[in-house]
Amino acid sequence: MNIKIDDLTGPEVAALIGEHLQNMAQHSPPESIHALNLDRLRKPEITFWSAWEEGELLGCGALKELDALHGEVKSMRTASAHLRKGVAGRILQHVIEEAKRRGYRRLSLETGSMAAFEPARRLYASFGFQECGPFADYVPDENSVFMTKEL
Repeated sequence: MNIKIDDLTGPEVAALIGEHLQNMAQHSPPESIHALNLDRLRKPEITFWSAWEEGELLGCGALKELDALHGEVKSMRTASAHLRKGVAGRILQHVIEEAKRRGYRRLSLETGSMAAFEPARRLYASFGFQECGPFADYVPDENSVFMTKEL
């Protein structure tokens, strides 16, 4: 698996982000959707990676700098054809390593509270993330689970 910084211009990545946003809309009310579209992922404080194998897009993930010591995991998504193959774990490990390299002391994320997000919550917990309160600009929301990890 080759994980690389991506400029978000390829059609495969656009389709995967579109699928991600559509999936969020199926499981979350509009006011509780915090997934970013392509334009919002192109902000300077966000680094976006895509994972590839033999020319096929496997998944993606991003790291948003909240401040000099705190980052946020964003846009974790595995392509449907590659679910349960370890793609998300590899991307998450890559994001964590980059956060450490940058000197962040904390890495946080927001995910859904509904049953559809249970696999994601299990993945994050397996990497040492623990539930916490809202961070950055988030507010309490029964549809959100906030998690954080000390680095």
